[in-house]
Amino acid sequence: MLSVVIPTLNAAATLPRTLAAVTGAGEVIVSDGGSADGTLALAGAARIVVGERGRGGQLARGAAAASGDWLLFLHADTVPLPGWRDALARFVADPANRARAAVFRLAFDDPSAAARRLERLVAWRGRVLALPYGDQGLLLSRELYQAIGGFQPLPIMEDVALVRRLGRRRIVVLDATVLTSARRYRGGPLRRSLRNLACLALYFLGAPPRLLVRLYG
Repeated sequence: MLSVVIPTLNAAATLPRTLAAVTGAGEVIVSDGGSADGTLALAGAARIVVGERGRGGQLARGAAAASGDWLLFLHADTVPLPGWRDALARFVADPANRARAAVFRLAFDDPSAAARRLERLVAWRGRVLALPYGDQGLLLSRELYQAIGGFQPLPIMEDVALVRRLGRRRIVVLDATVLTSARRYRGGPLRRSLRNLACLALYFLGAPPRLLVRLYG
């Protein structure tokens, strides 16, 4: 059984598309961090878990509430595109993959050339640095999730912390794509990308999460 875990915070504008894409895929859990925009009213048949704001903690609570043998973590503004279920099924069908995790290829919902450059940068980061971010989704067996300690209750960089524990050899890119919102980059793709890299560098240097949250914005 597959459990889809979606962390939310004021995600009313994007959550319906994500939920529509995963309908019928298995158990769906919306782990909310205190939305005030009607997000929970749009959760439909999804199971709702409510707790303190902070994506790491929200993901951990969602996973704890899930009953599936496989866990798929998706951001509320990320939509799996056609073909994702088949790619996921092929991955799950291989017993060796119970010791591996998988992410999707990433595309942005923006037709600009800048968005295409960002997509290439994301692909490079995953291929060379083995650092896929949470907006690429993350699929792994519950057994592996528990073995690496799950998501830490971090307000930021919770995805980086987890994939670093996985290591390069245990991350596979699925032959499927997710479409994610480019709204964070529309004020200036280069500025946002540099800010993200600065956050990543400071995280590796041991900067406190509160500083990273202020810098990330």
